[in-house]
Amino acid sequence: MRTFQVKQKIKFAPAQVIVTYYFIAIAVSVILLNLPGVHRPGVHVDFIDSLFTAVSAVSVTGLTAINILETYSVFGYFMLLLILQLGGIGIMSLGTFIWLVSGKKIGLRERQLIMVDHNQPKLSGVVNLIKEIVKILLLIQLVGAIILTLYFTQYYDTFKEAMLHGIFTSVSATTNAGFDITGESLKPYHHDYFVQIITSLLIIFGAIGFPVLIEVKEFLSNKNKNFRFSLFTKLTTITYAILLVFGTLMIFLLEMFNSMKGMAWHEKFFTAFFHSVSSRSAGLTTVDVTLFQEGTNYLISVLMFIGASPSSVGGGIRTTTFAIAILFLINFSRGKDNIQIFHREIHLIDVFRAYAVIILALGMVFAATILLSITEPNIPITSLIFEITSAFGTCGMSLGITGDLSIIGKIIIMILMFIGRVGLISFLYTLGGKSNKTKYRFPKERVIIG
Repeated sequence: MRTFQVKQKIKFAPAQVIVTYYFIAIAVSVILLNLPGVHRPGVHVDFIDSLFTAVSAVSVTGLTAINILETYSVFGYFMLLLILQLGGIGIMSLGTFIWLVSGKKIGLRERQLIMVDHNQPKLSGVVNLIKEIVKILLLIQLVGAIILTLYFTQYYDTFKEAMLHGIFTSVSATTNAGFDITGESLKPYHHDYFVQIITSLLIIFGAIGFPVLIEVKEFLSNKNKNFRFSLFTKLTTITYAILLVFGTLMIFLLEMFNSMKGMAWHEKFFTAFFHSVSSRSAGLTTVDVTLFQEGTNYLISVLMFIGASPSSVGGGIRTTTFAIAILFLINFSRGKDNIQIFHREIHLIDVFRAYAVIILALGMVFAATILLSITEPNIPITSLIFEITSAFGTCGMSLGITGDLSIIGKIIIMILMFIGRVGLISFLYTLGGKSNKTKYRFPKERVIIG
Protein backbone atom coordinates (compact mmCIF):
# COMPACT_ATOMS: atom_id res chain seq x y z
CA MET A 1 0.00 0.00 0.00
CA ARG A 2 2.83 2.39 0.88
CA THR A 3 4.61 1.61 -2.39
CA PHE A 4 1.44 2.44 -4.33
CA GLN A 5 1.12 5.77 -2.49
CA VAL A 6 4.74 6.65 -3.29
CA LYS A 7 4.16 5.86 -6.96
CA GLN A 8 1.09 8.04 -6.95
CA LYS A 9 3.05 10.93 -5.45
CA ILE A 10 5.86 10.82 -8.01
CA LYS A 11 3.60 10.43 -11.04
CA PHE A 12 4.33 13.30 -13.43
CA ALA A 13 1.93 15.20 -15.66
CA PRO A 14 2.32 14.52 -19.43
CA ALA A 15 3.90 17.94 -20.07
CA GLN A 16 6.51 17.27 -17.37
CA VAL A 17 7.32 13.89 -18.91
CA ILE A 18 7.77 15.49 -22.35
CA VAL A 19 10.16 18.09 -20.95
CA THR A 20 12.09 15.34 -19.16
CA TYR A 21 12.38 13.40 -22.42
CA TYR A 22 13.84 16.45 -24.14
CA PHE A 23 16.37 16.87 -21.34
CA ILE A 24 17.38 13.23 -21.86
CA ALA A 25 17.59 13.84 -25.62
CA ILE A 26 19.99 16.74 -25.01
CA ALA A 27 22.17 14.59 -22.74
CA VAL A 28 22.29 11.83 -25.36
CA SER A 29 23.06 14.41 -28.07
CA VAL A 30 26.04 15.74 -26.09
CA ILE A 31 27.39 12.18 -25.92
CA LEU A 32 26.84 11.66 -29.67
CA LEU A 33 28.63 14.91 -30.50
CA ASN A 34 31.66 13.81 -28.47
CA LEU A 35 32.06 10.29 -29.85
CA PRO A 36 35.47 9.36 -31.29
CA GLY A 37 35.72 10.52 -34.90
CA VAL A 38 32.97 13.13 -34.65
CA HIS A 39 35.42 16.05 -34.61
CA ARG A 40 38.03 16.82 -37.22
CA PRO A 41 41.60 15.80 -36.25
CA GLY A 42 43.14 18.20 -33.73
CA VAL A 43 39.87 20.03 -33.02
CA HIS A 44 38.83 20.51 -29.40
CA VAL A 45 35.37 21.75 -28.40
CA ASP A 46 34.69 23.08 -24.91
CA PHE A 47 31.86 21.37 -23.02
CA ILE A 48 29.70 24.53 -22.96
CA ASP A 49 29.96 24.84 -26.75
CA SER A 50 29.23 21.14 -27.22
CA LEU A 51 26.19 21.47 -24.94
CA PHE A 52 25.11 24.61 -26.80
CA THR A 53 25.28 22.77 -30.15
CA ALA A 54 23.33 19.82 -28.70
CA VAL A 55 20.55 22.07 -27.38
CA SER A 56 20.49 23.95 -30.69
CA ALA A 57 20.23 20.67 -32.65
CA VAL A 58 17.53 19.11 -30.45
CA SER A 59 15.54 22.35 -30.59
CA VAL A 60 16.28 22.53 -34.37
CA THR A 61 17.42 26.13 -33.97
CA GLY A 62 20.79 26.35 -35.72
CA LEU A 63 22.57 28.86 -33.48
CA THR A 64 26.15 27.72 -32.89
CA ALA A 65 29.15 29.12 -31.09
CA ILE A 66 31.44 27.09 -33.39
CA ASN A 67 31.87 26.64 -37.13
CA ILE A 68 30.23 23.34 -38.15
CA LEU A 69 32.37 22.96 -41.28
CA GLU A 70 35.66 23.42 -39.44
CA THR A 71 34.66 21.43 -36.33
CA TYR A 72 32.94 18.21 -37.40
CA SER A 73 33.95 15.34 -39.65
CA VAL A 74 31.60 13.61 -42.11
CA PHE A 75 30.72 11.20 -39.31
CA GLY A 76 29.96 14.25 -37.15
CA TYR A 77 27.65 15.60 -39.86
CA PHE A 78 25.59 12.40 -39.74
CA MET A 79 25.44 12.54 -35.96
CA LEU A 80 24.04 16.05 -36.32
CA LEU A 81 21.50 14.81 -38.88
CA LEU A 82 20.39 12.11 -36.45
CA ILE A 83 19.85 14.70 -33.71
CA LEU A 84 18.01 17.01 -36.12
CA GLN A 85 15.59 14.21 -36.97
CA LEU A 86 15.02 13.60 -33.28
CA GLY A 87 14.33 17.28 -32.65
CA GLY A 88 12.43 18.00 -35.86
CA ILE A 89 10.06 15.03 -36.02
CA GLY A 90 9.76 15.00 -32.25
CA ILE A 91 10.74 12.59 -29.53
CA MET A 92 7.25 11.17 -29.08
CA SER A 93 6.73 10.90 -32.85
CA LEU A 94 9.88 8.87 -33.40
CA GLY A 95 9.34 6.86 -30.22
CA THR A 96 5.76 6.04 -31.21
CA PHE A 97 6.82 5.10 -34.74
CA ILE A 98 9.44 2.71 -33.35
CA TRP A 99 6.84 1.23 -30.97
CA LEU A 100 4.45 0.68 -33.88
CA VAL A 101 7.14 -0.95 -36.03
CA SER A 102 8.11 -3.25 -33.16
CA GLY A 103 4.46 -4.17 -32.59
CA LYS A 104 4.12 -2.50 -29.18
CA LYS A 105 0.62 -1.43 -28.18
CA ILE A 106 0.19 2.32 -27.72
CA GLY A 107 -1.55 2.84 -24.40
CA LEU A 108 -3.46 5.76 -22.92
CA ARG A 109 -0.37 7.24 -21.26
CA GLU A 110 1.59 7.28 -24.54
CA ARG A 111 -1.38 8.86 -26.33
CA GLN A 112 -1.50 11.62 -23.69
CA LEU A 113 2.20 12.32 -24.25
CA ILE A 114 1.73 12.49 -28.01
CA MET A 115 -1.21 14.86 -27.54
CA VAL A 116 0.89 17.22 -25.40
CA ASP A 117 3.98 17.00 -27.63
CA HIS A 118 1.95 18.03 -30.70
CA ASN A 119 -0.49 20.43 -29.01
CA GLN A 120 -3.45 18.27 -29.98
CA PRO A 121 -6.81 19.09 -28.30
CA LYS A 122 -8.00 15.45 -28.09
CA LEU A 123 -6.69 11.91 -27.78
CA SER A 124 -8.52 10.36 -30.71
CA GLY A 125 -6.45 9.95 -33.87
CA VAL A 126 -3.06 10.84 -32.35
CA VAL A 127 -1.45 7.52 -33.33
CA ASN A 128 -2.55 7.88 -36.96
CA LEU A 129 -1.28 11.46 -36.79
CA ILE A 130 2.18 10.21 -35.82
CA LYS A 131 2.21 7.65 -38.65
CA GLU A 132 1.36 10.32 -41.18
CA ILE A 133 3.84 12.86 -39.75
CA VAL A 134 6.80 10.49 -39.94
CA LYS A 135 5.91 9.20 -43.41
CA ILE A 136 5.24 12.64 -44.91
CA LEU A 137 8.28 14.32 -43.35
CA LEU A 138 10.68 11.55 -44.36
CA LEU A 139 9.22 11.51 -47.89
CA ILE A 140 9.68 15.28 -48.21
CA GLN A 141 13.28 15.00 -47.00
CA LEU A 142 13.99 12.13 -49.41
CA VAL A 143 12.57 13.96 -52.44
CA GLY A 144 14.40 17.14 -51.44
CA ALA A 145 17.68 15.25 -50.97
CA ILE A 146 17.40 13.57 -54.40
CA ILE A 147 16.63 16.83 -56.21
CA LEU A 148 19.41 18.78 -54.46
CA THR A 149 21.96 15.96 -54.81
CA LEU A 150 21.44 15.76 -58.58
CA TYR A 151 21.57 19.54 -58.87
CA PHE A 152 24.64 19.93 -56.65
CA THR A 153 26.73 17.76 -59.00
CA GLN A 154 27.46 20.98 -60.91
CA TYR A 155 28.83 22.57 -57.72
CA TYR A 156 30.98 19.75 -56.34
CA ASP A 157 33.69 17.60 -57.86
CA THR A 158 32.37 14.21 -56.74
CA PHE A 159 28.90 12.71 -56.52
CA LYS A 160 29.61 11.70 -52.92
CA GLU A 161 30.24 15.33 -51.94
CA ALA A 162 27.13 16.48 -53.84
CA MET A 163 25.07 13.82 -52.06
CA LEU A 164 26.41 14.87 -48.64
CA HIS A 165 25.43 18.50 -49.25
CA GLY A 166 22.10 17.47 -50.78
CA ILE A 167 21.10 15.28 -47.83
CA PHE A 168 22.29 17.74 -45.19
CA THR A 169 20.60 20.74 -46.83
CA SER A 170 17.33 18.83 -47.29
CA VAL A 171 17.17 17.63 -43.67
CA SER A 172 18.32 20.98 -42.28
CA ALA A 173 15.71 22.89 -44.32
CA THR A 174 12.79 20.50 -43.71
CA THR A 175 13.43 20.39 -39.97
CA ASN A 176 13.96 24.18 -40.05
CA ALA A 177 17.25 23.60 -38.23
CA GLY A 178 19.36 26.12 -40.13
CA PHE A 179 22.62 24.18 -39.77
CA ASP A 180 24.94 24.19 -42.76
CA ILE A 181 28.17 22.49 -43.85
CA THR A 182 29.26 25.17 -46.31
CA GLY A 183 30.57 27.45 -43.58
CA GLU A 184 28.55 30.29 -45.15
CA SER A 185 24.95 29.09 -44.85
CA LEU A 186 23.41 29.36 -48.35
CA LYS A 187 25.47 32.37 -49.44
CA PRO A 188 27.26 30.26 -52.13
CA TYR A 189 23.82 29.90 -53.80
CA HIS A 190 22.84 33.57 -53.63
CA HIS A 191 22.45 33.76 -57.43
CA ASP A 192 20.98 30.27 -57.76
CA TYR A 193 17.22 30.70 -57.60
CA PHE A 194 16.54 26.99 -58.11
CA VAL A 195 18.34 26.08 -54.87
CA GLN A 196 16.54 28.90 -53.07
CA ILE A 197 13.10 27.81 -54.32
CA ILE A 198 13.63 24.14 -53.41
CA THR A 199 15.02 25.10 -49.99
CA SER A 200 12.15 27.55 -49.40
CA LEU A 201 9.58 24.85 -50.21
CA LEU A 202 11.27 22.43 -47.78
CA ILE A 203 11.26 25.10 -45.06
CA ILE A 204 7.57 25.86 -45.66
CA PHE A 205 6.64 22.16 -45.59
CA GLY A 206 8.34 21.84 -42.21
CA ALA A 207 6.89 25.04 -40.74
CA ILE A 208 3.32 25.08 -42.06
CA GLY A 209 2.17 22.43 -39.56
CA PHE A 210 1.89 18.65 -39.81
CA PRO A 211 -1.95 18.62 -39.67
CA VAL A 212 -2.00 20.94 -42.71
CA LEU A 213 0.20 18.56 -44.72
CA ILE A 214 -1.96 15.61 -43.72
CA GLU A 215 -5.16 17.40 -44.74
CA VAL A 216 -3.64 18.47 -48.07
CA LYS A 217 -2.63 14.85 -48.70
CA GLU A 218 -6.18 13.70 -47.90
CA PHE A 219 -7.61 16.38 -50.20
CA LEU A 220 -5.33 15.40 -53.09
CA SER A 221 -6.07 11.70 -52.62
CA ASN A 222 -9.75 12.50 -53.37
CA LYS A 223 -10.91 9.50 -51.31
CA ASN A 224 -13.39 11.50 -49.28
CA LYS A 225 -15.78 13.47 -51.53
CA ASN A 226 -17.18 15.32 -48.51
CA PHE A 227 -13.73 16.39 -47.33
CA ARG A 228 -13.54 19.84 -45.70
CA PHE A 229 -10.42 21.63 -44.51
CA SER A 230 -10.40 22.23 -40.76
CA LEU A 231 -10.49 25.68 -39.19
CA PHE A 232 -6.91 25.14 -38.00
CA THR A 233 -5.66 24.51 -41.55
CA LYS A 234 -7.50 27.52 -42.97
CA LEU A 235 -6.39 29.86 -40.18
CA THR A 236 -2.75 28.82 -39.99
CA THR A 237 -2.25 28.65 -43.78
CA ILE A 238 -3.74 32.09 -44.42
CA THR A 239 -1.81 33.62 -41.49
CA TYR A 240 1.42 31.99 -42.68
CA ALA A 241 0.86 33.28 -46.22
CA ILE A 242 0.04 36.83 -45.06
CA LEU A 243 3.15 36.99 -42.87
CA LEU A 244 5.27 35.57 -45.72
CA VAL A 245 4.02 38.19 -48.20
CA PHE A 246 4.28 40.98 -45.60
CA GLY A 247 7.84 39.98 -44.68
CA THR A 248 8.92 39.78 -48.33
CA LEU A 249 7.44 43.18 -49.16
CA MET A 250 8.88 44.92 -46.08
CA ILE A 251 12.40 43.46 -46.43
CA PHE A 252 12.34 44.42 -50.13
CA LEU A 253 11.29 48.02 -49.39
CA LEU A 254 13.62 48.48 -46.41
CA GLU A 255 16.72 47.08 -48.13
CA MET A 256 16.23 47.98 -51.81
CA PHE A 257 18.35 51.12 -51.40
CA ASN A 258 20.54 49.75 -48.61
CA SER A 259 22.16 46.28 -48.65
CA MET A 260 20.41 45.37 -51.93
CA LYS A 261 21.54 48.51 -53.72
CA GLY A 262 23.08 47.51 -57.04
CA MET A 263 21.18 44.22 -57.27
CA ALA A 264 18.82 43.45 -60.15
CA TRP A 265 15.09 43.54 -59.28
CA HIS A 266 14.78 39.74 -59.38
CA GLU A 267 17.83 39.38 -57.14
CA LYS A 268 16.28 41.80 -54.65
CA PHE A 269 12.98 39.91 -54.76
CA PHE A 270 14.52 36.48 -54.13
CA THR A 271 16.72 37.87 -51.34
CA ALA A 272 13.66 39.40 -49.64
CA PHE A 273 11.49 36.33 -50.27
CA PHE A 274 14.04 33.80 -49.00
CA HIS A 275 14.75 35.71 -45.81
CA SER A 276 11.03 36.17 -45.16
CA VAL A 277 10.62 32.39 -45.48
CA SER A 278 13.71 31.62 -43.43
CA SER A 279 12.91 34.09 -40.65
CA ARG A 280 9.85 32.06 -39.70
CA SER A 281 12.04 29.36 -38.09
CA ALA A 282 14.73 28.11 -40.49
CA GLY A 283 17.61 30.56 -40.06
CA LEU A 284 19.36 29.90 -43.38
CA THR A 285 20.61 33.01 -45.20
CA THR A 286 21.77 33.88 -48.71
CA VAL A 287 23.35 37.24 -47.79
CA ASP A 288 25.13 38.70 -44.79
CA VAL A 289 22.26 39.83 -42.53
CA THR A 290 24.65 42.05 -40.57
CA LEU A 291 24.45 44.40 -43.57
CA PHE A 292 20.72 44.88 -43.03
CA GLN A 293 19.70 48.15 -41.38
CA GLU A 294 18.33 48.15 -37.83
CA GLY A 295 14.72 48.50 -38.96
CA THR A 296 15.00 45.34 -41.05
CA ASN A 297 16.58 43.42 -38.19
CA TYR A 298 13.77 44.49 -35.85
CA LEU A 299 11.23 43.36 -38.47
CA ILE A 300 12.94 39.97 -38.76
CA SER A 301 13.01 39.75 -34.95
CA VAL A 302 9.21 40.17 -34.92
CA LEU A 303 8.80 37.47 -37.58
CA MET A 304 11.07 35.11 -35.61
CA PHE A 305 9.12 35.89 -32.43
CA ILE A 306 5.86 34.86 -34.17
CA GLY A 307 7.57 31.78 -35.60
CA ALA A 308 5.98 28.83 -37.38
CA SER A 309 2.65 27.00 -37.07
CA PRO A 310 1.65 24.76 -34.13
CA SER A 311 2.47 21.05 -34.48
CA SER A 312 5.39 21.83 -36.79
CA VAL A 313 9.16 21.81 -36.47
CA GLY A 314 9.27 25.54 -35.66
CA GLY A 315 9.04 27.58 -32.48
CA GLY A 316 7.86 31.07 -31.49
CA ILE A 317 4.41 32.01 -30.23
CA ARG A 318 3.07 30.31 -33.42
CA THR A 319 0.87 31.62 -36.23
CA THR A 320 -2.50 30.68 -34.75
CA THR A 321 -1.65 32.47 -31.49
CA PHE A 322 -0.84 35.63 -33.43
CA ALA A 323 -3.95 35.26 -35.61
CA ILE A 324 -6.33 34.76 -32.69
CA ALA A 325 -4.87 37.77 -30.86
CA ILE A 326 -5.31 40.02 -33.92
CA LEU A 327 -8.79 38.69 -34.66
CA PHE A 328 -9.83 39.31 -31.05
CA LEU A 329 -8.61 42.93 -31.22
CA ILE A 330 -10.48 43.50 -34.50
CA ASN A 331 -13.71 42.01 -33.15
CA PHE A 332 -13.38 43.78 -29.79
CA SER A 333 -12.92 47.14 -31.54
CA ARG A 334 -16.22 46.44 -33.33
CA GLY A 335 -18.03 45.80 -30.06
CA LYS A 336 -18.16 41.99 -30.43
CA ASP A 337 -17.42 39.66 -27.52
CA ASN A 338 -16.52 36.63 -29.64
CA ILE A 339 -14.44 35.67 -32.70
CA GLN A 340 -16.23 34.31 -35.75
CA ILE A 341 -14.30 33.23 -38.83
CA PHE A 342 -15.03 30.79 -41.68
CA HIS A 343 -18.52 30.20 -40.22
CA ARG A 344 -16.97 28.98 -36.98
CA GLU A 345 -16.55 30.54 -33.53
CA ILE A 346 -13.22 30.42 -31.67
CA HIS A 347 -13.41 28.95 -28.16
CA LEU A 348 -12.87 31.53 -25.42
CA ILE A 349 -10.29 29.24 -23.77
CA ASP A 350 -8.18 29.45 -26.95
CA VAL A 351 -8.25 33.25 -26.72
CA PHE A 352 -7.08 33.00 -23.10
CA ARG A 353 -4.31 30.59 -24.12
CA ALA A 354 -3.21 32.85 -26.97
CA TYR A 355 -2.84 35.91 -24.76
CA ALA A 356 -1.20 33.87 -22.00
CA VAL A 357 1.42 32.67 -24.50
CA ILE A 358 2.01 36.19 -25.87
CA ILE A 359 2.34 37.78 -22.42
CA LEU A 360 4.69 35.05 -21.18
CA ALA A 361 6.76 35.19 -24.37
CA LEU A 362 7.09 38.98 -24.23
CA GLY A 363 8.06 38.72 -20.56
CA MET A 364 10.73 36.13 -21.35
CA VAL A 365 12.18 38.19 -24.20
CA PHE A 366 12.15 41.32 -22.02
CA ALA A 367 13.83 39.52 -19.10
CA ALA A 368 16.42 37.89 -21.38
CA THR A 369 17.20 41.27 -22.98
CA ILE A 370 17.84 42.85 -19.57
CA LEU A 371 20.00 39.92 -18.41
CA LEU A 372 22.06 39.79 -21.60
CA SER A 373 22.54 43.57 -21.62
CA ILE A 374 24.17 43.07 -18.20
CA THR A 375 26.25 39.99 -19.04
CA GLU A 376 27.16 41.19 -22.56
CA PRO A 377 27.67 44.98 -22.13
CA ASN A 378 29.76 45.34 -25.29
CA ILE A 379 27.15 43.87 -27.66
CA PRO A 380 24.57 46.26 -29.23
CA ILE A 381 21.00 45.88 -27.99
CA THR A 382 19.75 45.26 -31.54
CA SER A 383 22.02 42.23 -31.86
CA LEU A 384 20.91 40.92 -28.45
CA ILE A 385 17.19 41.21 -29.29
CA PHE A 386 17.85 39.55 -32.65
CA GLU A 387 19.67 36.66 -30.94
CA ILE A 388 17.01 36.29 -28.25
CA THR A 389 14.05 36.17 -30.65
CA SER A 390 16.02 33.84 -32.93
CA ALA A 391 16.57 31.44 -30.02
CA PHE A 392 12.97 31.61 -28.79
CA GLY A 393 11.60 31.20 -32.32
CA THR A 394 14.09 28.31 -32.89
CA CYS A 395 15.14 30.19 -36.02
CA GLY A 396 18.94 30.29 -35.87
CA MET A 397 19.67 33.59 -37.62
CA SER A 398 22.34 35.62 -35.91
CA LEU A 399 24.17 38.89 -36.31
CA GLY A 400 27.39 37.05 -35.53
CA ILE A 401 27.45 37.39 -31.74
CA THR A 402 26.79 33.77 -30.69
CA GLY A 403 30.45 32.84 -30.33
CA ASP A 404 31.15 36.04 -28.36
CA LEU A 405 28.57 35.36 -25.66
CA SER A 406 29.73 34.65 -22.12
CA ILE A 407 28.93 31.33 -20.44
CA ILE A 408 25.95 32.92 -18.68
CA GLY A 409 24.82 34.43 -21.98
CA LYS A 410 24.99 31.04 -23.71
CA ILE A 411 23.00 29.44 -20.88
CA ILE A 412 20.25 32.06 -21.28
CA ILE A 413 20.10 31.43 -25.02
CA MET A 414 20.00 27.66 -24.43
CA ILE A 415 17.04 28.05 -22.07
CA LEU A 416 15.20 30.10 -24.69
CA MET A 417 15.92 27.52 -27.41
CA PHE A 418 14.69 24.72 -25.16
CA ILE A 419 11.46 26.52 -24.25
CA GLY A 420 10.94 27.44 -27.90
CA ARG A 421 11.13 23.77 -28.86
CA VAL A 422 8.93 22.23 -26.16
CA GLY A 423 6.42 25.07 -26.55
CA LEU A 424 5.19 27.65 -24.08
CA ILE A 425 1.95 25.77 -23.35
CA SER A 426 3.90 22.64 -22.38
CA PHE A 427 6.33 24.81 -20.41
CA LEU A 428 3.46 26.40 -18.48
CA TYR A 429 1.91 23.01 -17.75
CA THR A 430 5.32 21.77 -16.62
CA LEU A 431 5.50 24.52 -14.00
CA GLY A 432 1.88 24.06 -13.01
CA GLY A 433 1.86 20.26 -12.84
CA LYS A 434 -1.49 18.48 -13.06
CA SER A 435 -4.52 20.47 -14.10
CA ASN A 436 -7.04 21.06 -11.31
CA LYS A 437 -10.49 22.17 -12.38
CA THR A 438 -12.23 24.60 -10.06
CA LYS A 439 -15.10 22.87 -8.25
CA TYR A 440 -16.76 26.08 -7.16
CA ARG A 441 -17.11 29.69 -8.35
CA PHE A 442 -17.33 33.06 -6.58
CA PRO A 443 -19.77 35.81 -7.55
CA LYS A 444 -18.60 37.82 -10.58
CA GLU A 445 -17.85 41.51 -10.35
CA ARG A 446 -16.85 44.01 -13.05
CA VAL A 447 -13.46 45.77 -12.95
CA ILE A 448 -12.70 49.11 -14.64
CA ILE A 449 -10.36 48.49 -17.61
CA GLY A 450 -8.46 51.02 -19.74
